[in-house]
Amino acid sequence: MPTQIALPLALPGSGEATRIVLGNANVAAFEAIANPQAWPFRTAVLAGPARSGKSLLGKWVAGQGVAVIDGADQWDEAALFHRWNRAQESGEPLLLIADRQPWAIVLPDLRSRLAGSLQLEIGVPDDEMVARLIEAIAEQRGLVLGEGALDYLVPRAERSFAEIERLVLAIDRLSLERKQPATMSLWRDALEATQGPEQARLL
Repeated sequence: MPTQIALPLALPGSGEATRIVLGNANVAAFEAIANPQAWPFRTAVLAGPARSGKSLLGKWVAGQGVAVIDGADQWDEAALFHRWNRAQESGEPLLLIADRQPWAIVLPDLRSRLAGSLQLEIGVPDDEMVARLIEAIAEQRGLVLGEGALDYLVPRAERSFAEIERLVLAIDRLSLERKQPATMSLWRDALEATQGPEQARLL
């Protein structure tokens, strides 16, 4: 199993995510998304927390010929129902991306249709995936983490995609501001800046 998937038209050094890091939290969703022919009604619903790579997975699968609606839970329900019907008529696979799952759907016809689709969700990253995420975000930023960084950061980092990103960005910012390499004192300060004092985190 690959640990990362490169996106097309990647822009190295842009600071934007150009790779999908695979791990315990998303590999099942990825494997299911990669086989749209097996989706019930050729429709899947993907949900997950902020910054967890939902949109990146959507971009990747869109390149495989799948229609993608990112932020589907924010759409007008009647419009979304008609879009689902068009996908059924054309036979094209349809991936709906939502911030929450299930979301409260009022329109009965839409609710019943989506209830029969494949339901996928991105979970909480484990230590191995946290390490991969830290490495990938640092690489995207052009940030060189010092020796022992993962051993120090992984046990202390929150198990949240958004917070892991905030932590690496804080390390990068502090390194630039202080014109210092990313060493333990800087990792510690970045953790405190994003997650609070270590003593409070241990309580």
